[in-house]
Amino acid sequence: MPLIKLEEVSKLYGFGDATTLALDEVSISIDKGEFVAVMGPSGCGKSTLLNIMGLLDRPTHGTYKLQNRVVERLGHNRAAKLRRDTIGFIFQSYNMLPRQTVLDNVALPLVYKGVGPTKRLKLASSMLERVGMQNREYFYPTQLSGGQIQCAAIARALVNEPSIIIADEPTGNLDSAGSRLVMELLSEIHLMGNTIIFVTHNPDLTRYATRVVYMRDGRIIQDESTSLGEVAKTAKRHLYKVRAKSVEDDLAGVSLLMKTIPDKNEVEAPRKTKPRSRRSKKTGDRS
Repeated sequence: MPLIKLEEVSKLYGFGDATTLALDEVSISIDKGEFVAVMGPSGCGKSTLLNIMGLLDRPTHGTYKLQNRVVERLGHNRAAKLRRDTIGFIFQSYNMLPRQTVLDNVALPLVYKGVGPTKRLKLASSMLERVGMQNREYFYPTQLSGGQIQCAAIARALVNEPSIIIADEPTGNLDSAGSRLVMELLSEIHLMGNTIIFVTHNPDLTRYATRVVYMRDGRIIQDESTSLGEVAKTAKRHLYKVRAKSVEDDLAGVSLLMKTIPDKNEVEAPRKTKPRSRRSKKTGDRS
């Protein structure tokens, strides 16, 4: 039985001549424990698809079943409860509250669940420790790097222990080191049994996926199974040019969670100093 099943789902925005077709009769099934990458050009419907899967939006036509429940028929309150208890979200823009500490940001979903202050802070601290961020829990988002903020956002997505993680371009604002850190974290979460669905424009990140879905003009044009550690064949052959994987790439792929990036001042070469000139001592009898 699929965990997620969409049957001929369409989504329209606007009215009359201004109507936009974001999804065009999309059908897809996702089983528990899959790691699915969604790729395609901008405006092809990737984010709309994730919003419908995550119960942030409703389809205009078609059927969506989550855990074998027809969810588009649920009222707003029941849909919100199902979303809160089942799905964790990771956004490209982080969506962290700048005036709250990292700990308070991570604990926020537990507030809506009705968990008491002491327990929710304890759970949030435990989740930050799990993603390697416990020593930053009293920092503010503006004091963290992009990769650190996204790790905190992952902790916030996991604090309710959801079975599904939905990530809309989680590495879009990160450099290569930060992207690798986030994907390593998601990979570890996947190995624990979570189902992960993420949007990406980077073909290299399909190494982490077990399946890649390609979209264009609101439709799914291809659905490809792939092996962990390898770039998906279609992404490599048709959509993008990807350089061959080297030994350096393999070494770089080792989990950054076990590494500490040294401060620039610590690796700065020592300044060269000029040797002091020694005055020669004059010897001999003075007349």
